[in-house]
Amino acid sequence: MKASEIRELKDEEIVHEVRRLRRELYTLRSQAVTEKLENPRQFGVIRKDIARLLTEQTARRNQAKTAGAAE
Repeated sequence: MKASEIRELKDEEIVHEVRRLRRELYTLRSQAVTEKLENPRQFGVIRKDIARLLTEQTARRNQAKTAGAAE
C-alpha cells in the first residue's frame, strides 16, 4: 500500500485496515510456526504497511489538534 493510497482513506477505513493487517500478521506468525510460508517477505511488507497507516493516523490527529488550537 502506497502513502498516496493511504492519504485517500477516511479515518474509519484506516482503523479498519490496521485491524485487518494485524490479524493477517498474526495468521502469518501462526503459519510460520506450524508450516512453511510461501513468502516470508510478507512479514516486512505487512509491518511496514501498518507503520504507514499508523503514521498517517498520528499526523491527522496532530493536524486536528493544531487546527483546534489555532481557533
